[in-house]
Amino acid sequence: MRKLVLVRHGQSVWNLENKFTGWTDVELSSKGIEEAISAGRTLKEKGYHFDVAYTSVLKRANDTLDYILKEMGEDIPIHYSYKLNERHYGALQGLNKDETRAKYGEEQVHLWRRSATVRPPELTEDDPRYPGKDPKYKDLTKEELPLTENLIDTVKRVIEYWNSDIKKDLEEGKDVIIVAHGNSLRGLIKYLDQLSDEEVMNLEIATGTPICYELDENLKPMKHYEV
Repeated sequence: MRKLVLVRHGQSVWNLENKFTGWTDVELSSKGIEEAISAGRTLKEKGYHFDVAYTSVLKRANDTLDYILKEMGEDIPIHYSYKLNERHYGALQGLNKDETRAKYGEEQVHLWRRSATVRPPELTEDDPRYPGKDPKYKDLTKEELPLTENLIDTVKRVIEYWNSDIKKDLEEGKDVIIVAHGNSLRGLIKYLDQLSDEEVMNLEIATGTPICYELDENLKPMKHYEV
């Protein structure tokens, strides 16, 4: 049996302000820091140990992982990849969700947020929010830099990274922790649990709450539960 633990980062300052965040690199809120520390304490108390960690290149996930590992007393290799980033919300990034609902309607915003196939409005490449303007992404090709994404776009890059990197550690019997984002983890869970596009629309992942997947030798889920 292999153990895979998934953690959505602790509450960010834009979660607190009810804004679409996406690839915007925001800090954890004070509550988010507490959630991350609590997650690490819980994992330690319940006897978890990890051999390797994976996370996105966004600070809120990186800091959550750091707090967890510090609380656990773990010093393990950490791998960073933009493929674990949050879904890119295009021109919605930075907008207040309630104000966006008032402007476009509840149903449209629900589709932008939850649909597997509907993309939010695109950014333009001259927009300051365009990821090509961020030095973190200087090595990515134009095709790898999104103007917007739906969940299926996010699933595609997450599963590419699963197959190219994460999977081999699990196949070698290593226990793995992934600290990422609501939609990148929804994408991975969609893949692991073979959820339909409709089922994944209702999947909610709480901030700072570890979820453990027990996988068989073929990396098929046997069960999963909140730690």
